[in-house]
Parts: sequence; C-alpha cells; structure tokens
Amino acid sequence: MKKVLCLVGVLCFLAVPAMAKTIRIGLMAPMTGSWASEGQDMRDIVNLLAEELNARGGVLGKQVEIVVEDDAGDPRSAALAAQRLSTRKVAAVIGTYGSSVAEAAQNIYDDYDIIQVANGATSNRLTEKGLNYFFRTCPRNDEQAMVAAKALDRMGFSKIAILHDNTSYARGLADDARKFIGEVSDSRVVFFNALTPGERDFNTILTRMRAADPDVILFTGYYPEAGLLLRQKMEMGWNVPMIGGDATNNPDLVEIAGKQAANGFYFLSPPVPQDLPTDEARDFLAAFEKKYEKLPGSIWAVLAGDAFTAIVTAMEGSGSTDSRKVANYMRTQLKDMPALTGTISFNSVGDRIGDVYRVYQVNEEGAFVLKSH
Repeated sequence: MKKVLCLVGVLCFLAVPAMAKTIRIGLMAPMTGSWASEGQDMRDIVNLLAEELNARGGVLGKQVEIVVEDDAGDPRSAALAAQRLSTRKVAAVIGTYGSSVAEAAQNIYDDYDIIQVANGATSNRLTEKGLNYFFRTCPRNDEQAMVAAKALDRMGFSKIAILHDNTSYARGLADDARKFIGEVSDSRVVFFNALTPGERDFNTILTRMRAADPDVILFTGYYPEAGLLLRQKMEMGWNVPMIGGDATNNPDLVEIAGKQAANGFYFLSPPVPQDLPTDEARDFLAAFEKKYEKLPGSIWAVLAGDAFTAIVTAMEGSGSTDSRKVANYMRTQLKDMPALTGTISFNSVGDRIGDVYRVYQVNEEGAFVLKSH
C-alpha cells in the first residue's frame, strides 16, 4: 500500500506543473441528439468568450481551457459526461440545457466539489436540494408559471388546456401553471395531460384536447414536440391558439412546424438574442456573427456565456479556483455582475435573482417578435 501511495504522490507532484499552465472549465452540453443546435451554440459562445478572456491575459494570470463533453440531452449520457469531466481536473462546469439532464449530473459534481452553473435547467427542485455547488443563470419554473398565468388572464383566455411531457422541467412548469392560474384569475384548466417526447404522431392527444373545448393550449415541453403539435393541429383544421414555455424558444420550432403553422404561436422566454439590452451584448453578438457567420439560435446558449462570465468573475474576485471560495463569492459578493442577458446576482441557494421573462409571438415570416414585458 505504501508503494501505491508513494506512486500516487509522485504522479500528483509531477502533474502540478502541467495543471498550473491553464485553468480548465468544463462545458456539458447536448452536442448530439434533438437539442444539438442548443449545445453547439453553447460551445461556440463559451469558446469565443474564453478566447477574448485569454487575449486579455486570462484569469488569475492563467489561460482558460474549455473542456467539452456531450450529454446528448439524455440523463444517462449526462451522468457519464459528468463522471468524465470530474476526472479531468476542471475547476467548474457550465451546463446544461435540460432540467432532467442537469439533475442527473448534480450530485456527481457536488460529490467532487465542482461548481456547476446550469444555463437552461429551470426546474424548481434543482436548487431546492440545497447542494453546495449548484448555480444557474436561467430563471426558475415557478417564476415562468406566474408569468404564464398572468399572460393568459391578460389575453382573455378562460378555458385552458395544459400539456406537458413528464420531464422534470415540463411537469414542474405545468403543475405550477395550474396552481397559479387558479390564484390570479377565474380561468379553468379543462385538460391536463402529457405526451411522450420523441413520438412523431400527436393526433390522438390533440383529438382528446379538442374534445375538452379549450380557448388555448399551454404546452410546457420542448420545441421539437411543439413544432409537431403546431403542424398536426393545423392539418386537422383546429385553429385554437397555443402558447409555449421557454423550452419552445428555438428557431428549429419554425422549421419543424412550417411558417404557416407556427404563425401566431406565443411563447415565454428571457429576451431572445436580438433583443438583448446592452451595448456589450450587441458588440459580443456582432463578434459572434463575424466568427461563426450566424447568430445564436436562442437565449439558452447566451446564458451559457453568462455562466462562464460568472465563474471567471468569481475566481478573479475570490483570488482562487478553490470551489468553496468561488461558490461563497458567487453567493455573497457577486452582485449585479454585468452579463450578456443583463445584471446577475445569485441568492443563497444558487438561483438567479430578478424577473427576466417576456412574451413573444411568431410572425408570418417565422421571426420571434417581442409582444410584452
């Protein structure tokens, strides 16, 4: 045993000079699978921010290296990705997009004392567990659900169908929306059920919803299924309005549905990239477009960039890469940090502070148009 310990000690000693050259930050994202466009934008944004930071001298006098692992938008793959990142000497991890995917990795990072800053995982329970090292730059489901309840009341809808997909995110948002609709209005939920994500034919669930005669459909699942619902709803001649949660904020929704079926679709979201409010955000997006010849498809990848900025700001502010010091700085001293999506502060459980949701509508050209704050 002594020989083994000596060997480990020698290897650790030899590894120190190599580790000291850079600070590794992990990115866990859906590089493949149905959410791949989100993950690829996340990678491109974080890489560009790291390049810009390194050109200014890096953080704590060291260059930053981004280490990417593919979670494929799948909880089992996410657990494996988290295990791989945890053994690659990363100081912190950005990601990921889906709540159930982020949840599969949470305890692994916490066990390894690695900070995780999620960018699209909005399920309430992710921060209600009280984990030491979990943060997120995106808002929570219950904030979104309250905005949804108020928006539906303001639009005059009184009979509401709620459809989810049984994932942590979608079921949680649906449950919160059903609760708040009863609190803020006299509206009734006349249908509440789930579809199966990944299926291609939703005519049966659409027919059952239609029989409930709702004024509007609130769909809390993701954009691939929302696009199919819109197209198949149009094909069956049902013109009922539909509003989606923030996971429907992706241009691929219009590609899947077609412009005609997507026209008039509402969704809730933090500001989409073209509506970001600051000169710094507009300058960064111009640099992004110059480098990649496109703009980010949705806000979720931009929120991964904000996670990167929060991590390096906390490292610089705490003067350390030690997880305990960095996490403590993020909770107690990082206040109103300028970021691409606005200023960022975190509360004691790692949630972003502040209301960022807006109501958008898809127009006849397939563009996302801001309707109200």
